[in-house]
Amino acid sequence: MRPSPALVLLAGLLPVAAGLTACQSQTAPVQAVAALPAVPPLPPGPERDAAWMKLAPKAPIDPALARSTVDFATREAVGTIVVDTTERRLYLVQPGGKALRYPVSVGRAGVEWTGRAEIDRKLEWPDWNPAPEMIGRHPDLPPRLEGGPFSPIGARALYLAQNRKDTLYRIHGTNEPETIGQAVSSGCIRMLNEDVMDLYDRVPVGTKVVVR
Repeated sequence: MRPSPALVLLAGLLPVAAGLTACQSQTAPVQAVAALPAVPPLPPGPERDAAWMKLAPKAPIDPALARSTVDFATREAVGTIVVDTTERRLYLVQPGGKALRYPVSVGRAGVEWTGRAEIDRKLEWPDWNPAPEMIGRHPDLPPRLEGGPFSPIGARALYLAQNRKDTLYRIHGTNEPETIGQAVSSGCIRMLNEDVMDLYDRVPVGTKVVVR
């Protein structure tokens, strides 16, 4: 991966229509790419994951938020993802009245998204594509930021669709782990990179997602 020569600007710094800013950061500072550590260009696989995770931003997380298996009463089928935006938790329904529970960040006031969808596709270290309106206001932005440890989309992304139509919302990693447990996004569900990697390996394309 080669970092873009332009400024890395995380989209949430800019007030853009919520439908076009889904999955963008709300709090990160502008950083010059030249000031970031070099990113080794590695092929997909465990070696790249290990190398890039060492570079990705870290933040202390309250142990009470850590991923865990919990009791979970639901009528949703085993394998369904349920996001509780009030609790700011994501549950992967398991057999026997259990679920894997992950801490997440959710949409800030005014841009919350709820509904039912399915995972339409999955990507590792996905690219970030600023909205056209954002590029119009900031022409120094690149049209695409290649995926990597400093991307606002993080290590993995699960793309949500309704009836095969992209909702523009994602479940994805983050380069702002300090925001986990908060309502700060433009509607997407953010996870710690290590958690979204774990979830990514557990759920196939077609998995049902309920955000409530």
